[in-house]
Amino acid sequence: MRAHHAMVQGLLSEGMGLRAIARHLGWGRHTVQRYARAARWQDMVTGGSSRSSRLDVHQPYLQRRIAETDGAITIIELREELADRGHPVPYSSLRDWARSRLQWPNAPAPAPATPSVRAVVGWITRHPGILTEDETQQLKAVLDTCPELEQTHELVRDFAQMLTQRTGADLPDWINTARAAQLPGITGFARGLTSDLEAVIAGLTLHVGRTWVGRFWREHPGRGSGVVQPP
Repeated sequence: MRAHHAMVQGLLSEGMGLRAIARHLGWGRHTVQRYARAARWQDMVTGGSSRSSRLDVHQPYLQRRIAETDGAITIIELREELADRGHPVPYSSLRDWARSRLQWPNAPAPAPATPSVRAVVGWITRHPGILTEDETQQLKAVLDTCPELEQTHELVRDFAQMLTQRTGADLPDWINTARAAQLPGITGFARGLTSDLEAVIAGLTLHVGRTWVGRFWREHPGRGSGVVQPP
């Protein structure tokens, strides 16, 4: 929860809107809205700070001890100190209460969240020129870890180039490469193009081929705005 809150707040500070953040993370808009409205991640905890607790009277002392030790003190040690002061508290109760009531200084920055499948598909199918620098870097990191996905990315880019530049003569080579790759979805699509290859090449070459191209995009819709489509 802390990592998600920090991530949403960071994207907001970069100027992204709620809808853009929802698409970027693959979350629902209302979920993003909840994180955006919370001033602190602790406010996202069920019940929030509005629910009183018998441990609230110890908050000033415990927060002071955290500050005095520069955050080095642990929940176990805080529990022992409370016990020495005559206030024994179950460890689990103190731990859960501290999550929403106490703050540790210099908390490590949360690790970046793994991009959703929806986000990665959007990065692959959108024109590279409209990707942000952060999206480009995240896509590169994903492709570096998966050779099959990198090959899929290259095939999608090459096919998009044929669509936009009307270079249908390149289609047979693309089909051979796609079929040899044995990639789910891509290979089957390439095999289907061979059933009427001459018509497909004409559709990718002639201006009147826009009807066929339009049918392709209806059958294989892009994810999000900015998807590479024919002029």
